[in-house]
Amino acid sequence: MTTPAILTMIIAQGTIISLAVYFFYRVLTTPPKEEPDSFSENDDEPR
Repeated sequence: MTTPAILTMIIAQGTIISLAVYFFYRVLTTPPKEEPDSFSENDDEPR
């Protein structure tokens, strides 16, 4: 392999790996959304 090909391969793989790590970190550290409780919202409605 020539030097430009090796550099291109290393840069491409480094970019893909760093993006994957970044988004995986974001998924693990994002707090969960507060979803409304369907039972507590319907307490005042007659059955």
